Amino acid sequence: MATYRALLSLKSSLDDPDSRLSALRLLNVVNRMYGKVFKSHIFGSPTIVSTDAEVSKFVLQSDAKAFVPSYPKSLTELMGKSSILLINGSLQRRIHGLIGAFFKSPHLKAQITRDMQKYIQESMATWRDDLPIFIQDETKNIAFQVLVKALISLDPGEDMEFLKKQFQEFIAGLMSIPINIPGSRLYRSLQAKKKMVKLVQKIIQAKKESGISNVSKDVVDVLLNDTSDQLTDDLIADNMIDMMIPGEDSVPLLMTLAIKYLSDSPTALQQITKENMEFKTIKEQLGEPLCWSDYLSLPFTQNVITETLRMGNIINGVMRKTMKDVEIKGYQIPKGWCVFTYFRSVHLDENNYDGAYDFNPWRWQDKDISSCNFTPFGGGQRLCPGLDLARLEASIFLHHFITEFSWVAEDDTIVNFPTVRMKRRMPIWVKRKPNSTKETKG
Repeated sequence: MATYRALLSLKSSLDDPDSRLSALRLLNVVNRMYGKVFKSHIFGSPTIVSTDAEVSKFVLQSDAKAFVPSYPKSLTELMGKSSILLINGSLQRRIHGLIGAFFKSPHLKAQITRDMQKYIQESMATWRDDLPIFIQDETKNIAFQVLVKALISLDPGEDMEFLKKQFQEFIAGLMSIPINIPGSRLYRSLQAKKKMVKLVQKIIQAKKESGISNVSKDVVDVLLNDTSDQLTDDLIADNMIDMMIPGEDSVPLLMTLAIKYLSDSPTALQQITKENMEFKTIKEQLGEPLCWSDYLSLPFTQNVITETLRMGNIINGVMRKTMKDVEIKGYQIPKGWCVFTYFRSVHLDENNYDGAYDFNPWRWQDKDISSCNFTPFGGGQRLCPGLDLARLEASIFLHHFITEFSWVAEDDTIVNFPTVRMKRRMPIWVKRKPNSTKETKG
């Protein structure tokens, strides 16, 4: 394994959104020179960087005897030792299994669909054609409320606004300097989390006093109905805050990036518009409301979402720490070293995808997305349990946005470090289409 000093300059390039593609092409060049698995110290400790799909798959699918999660110290302190992102073994598998099964349930998908329709229409009803709409802000507001409802059954109101405010304070510290003293960024974020945990604990107590239903309405119900003694109220409340992160980060960015790529690809926009308009007309003629399975049934829309996940790389990669000496494909990884599985490099590798830097939804026609070359949600025992819901929410948003509005996007660039986001929050100018409605149908 070669020591990859050029990665330092690569990281600097990734900080600059205008040089992102050239930096990734540099990575591909050096991969050919030194291999796809190499040593580095760029994360402050001995680290193996994997840009090899098979090596990354091995790491992701290994159990806690070989690899455990590894995160920056500030993030670890904010999440806490009981976070599902950090715990291992049977407790992690139990919580992951309970939440994953609930997220796959038709009952929750129907609820998510109703809530998405409601919040989308409320948001779009305020849009004007003489002011820019910032898509990143709009999708964050919608997705956060939908996820919080699924987690703790909290509706819009005073508590929701309090939660939004404290959550912004909390999430600002995820990549901060790990110094926990009064006034520091990390300290303020920890205080915000304590306030949010207190609110969730109040909700848990109210559920217990009123009697917990055997039919779970939200994730808190699912965990409270578990018969083991491991899932304490404190553990549940703590994890509810951590699980709100996708509502602020990954799901809204999936919707925003889809609009960005469609704005830059007139042919793809024309085809997805045709597909959704035709389906909307058929459902209206039948007098039937759109249900969750309808949104997921549109093939080109799903291809657009898949290609957005590949191109956008909302999750750049994951960090693991070795618990023993590990050998993978002839590579020796010492105990105690970190391994960074770099999804972005795999997804934008010309050896894996023809025209890897081009937005091409048609590449997914009749193609298996379960390949180890496509891991936008991670993999193995820690595969994101909400991946189906992320697709559903994006499908619903795209359908209503595309069928109700035409738009012109202002110039904007994608920033990739420390997290993926739009530099200018994706400003667009919209015009409502004839015969569109401000009311949700169904």
